[in-house]
Amino acid sequence: MEGEERKRSKGRLCCLCNERRASLKRPKTLEQICKDCFYDVFEDEIHQLIVGEQLFRSGERIAIGASGGKDSTVLAYVLSKLNRVHNYGLHLFLLSVDEGITGYRDDSLQTVHRNQIQYDLPLKVVSYKDLYGWTMDQIVNLIGTKNNCTFCGVFRRQALDRGAAFLKVDKLVTGHNADDIAETVLLNILRGDIARLSRCTSITTGEDGPIPRCKPFKYTYEKEIVIYPYSLNHFFLILCFVAIGSSYLQILDILITYAYFKRLDYFSTECIYSPNAYRGFAREFIKDLERIRPRAILDIIKSGENFRISTATKMPEQGTCERCGYISSQKWCKACVLLDGLNRGLPKLGIGRNRGSIGCKDGIESQGGKSIESKQFGTLDF
Repeated sequence: MEGEERKRSKGRLCCLCNERRASLKRPKTLEQICKDCFYDVFEDEIHQLIVGEQLFRSGERIAIGASGGKDSTVLAYVLSKLNRVHNYGLHLFLLSVDEGITGYRDDSLQTVHRNQIQYDLPLKVVSYKDLYGWTMDQIVNLIGTKNNCTFCGVFRRQALDRGAAFLKVDKLVTGHNADDIAETVLLNILRGDIARLSRCTSITTGEDGPIPRCKPFKYTYEKEIVIYPYSLNHFFLILCFVAIGSSYLQILDILITYAYFKRLDYFSTECIYSPNAYRGFAREFIKDLERIRPRAILDIIKSGENFRISTATKMPEQGTCERCGYISSQKWCKACVLLDGLNRGLPKLGIGRNRGSIGCKDGIESQGGKSIESKQFGTLDF
């Protein structure tokens, strides 16, 4: 009886510690917990994943893909803290890519430079202009906004690998979260991309290549990543809105606006060239499923993990690009294909049905087109 009166007087208690007042409902489990327990379970789940999957070894050099957004900023903070608290013995670096998008990437890189100071981590920035001789602004002016994400995705992936090779790191970690991976599973099913479907749920990819990639946020919900940095400094706002009975979604919307106007230290604006990206439709579908059943995100990931590819399915064989030495299942890697099209004034040459005309040396080198080797980074030994 006394316990019930105590609970009523204090409000609903945290279901984990049963001592402090509950401050939020976890999106993943729907548990009502306090902010201290939220910090603990958020960080401990990532720590257990790192240890259980043996993602790192002591003494390794690890590059953190840093864009200045919420995922990479929280990843840099949490990985730095876990490395210190649990004595991983890792040497951490921040690695950013400047795509050359005026009004977007130049602003987000300012956040990355502040993170460098805040977390005391070395920073390396590689740019499309230096690597390829093109910025995304120039590419969009040439090709428009229909296929621009194809160029950016291919160039960005290779730029990260080139930056990681420059830093001589052992692994590259990215802030891909559970929502991102669930979206990728759906996209690969819709596209019929069997090769990517077989590996998109792996927590570590590229193990047979020079620089493996890890995703410590594989099972971490995007909403929890959003809450984490807000709760570091502004958790009192959640308490206020819980006290007046506002819903979680109302709190989240208000927090996003609040964080924007308070200029919290991560960049929250979406890319100005991505509103019509194909992934956006999958993202909306995932959000609708999550509203109905929060567990749906993890279920999609588990389904992707359990897919078995038929032995009769012919999978592409990994090789190296004849032009730049990057990993490729064709004579030329996708970046070289797209870059050659740009330099020849035929930007759609490497997209869709025109792909077959690329990689044939006859008539290409005679065009005098620039290749990746002529760029500042030269030919890296991948």
